[in-house]
Amino acid sequence: QVQLVESGGGSVQAGGSLRLSCAVSGYADSSYCVGWFRQVPGKKREGVAAIDTDGSATYADSVKGRFTISQDNAKNTFYLQMNSLKPEDTTLYFCARGYAPRLLPLLTRYFDYWGQGTQVTVSS
Repeated sequence: QVQLVESGGGSVQAGGSLRLSCAVSGYADSSYCVGWFRQVPGKKREGVAAIDTDGSATYADSVKGRFTISQDNAKNTFYLQMNSLKPEDTTLYFCARGYAPRLLPLLTRYFDYWGQGTQVTVSS
């Protein structure tokens, strides 16, 4: 079955960097759009970044220029490099698989499989 497993979360000071990884199994990573979302407790899950099978990417305005999504199809893993982290980036981050190969909007209804989440904490 399809599984996505995040890793790489942790605690960092403002201005620091973290790289999140999402290892996928049960399907070929190169066949679908994949993305990262985050969710503050009590609020709806928001899209952070997505990348399609051709390598085109889209980002939320709040992370443009600071975060980079990438994928390594040979390893069936995709990543979120987060630089210049801010305290407001603190929350639970989820990776997800989209339902199609093309670049999809950063909305949860376009993604059908999800990881369990990894916590990112940025201190000021």
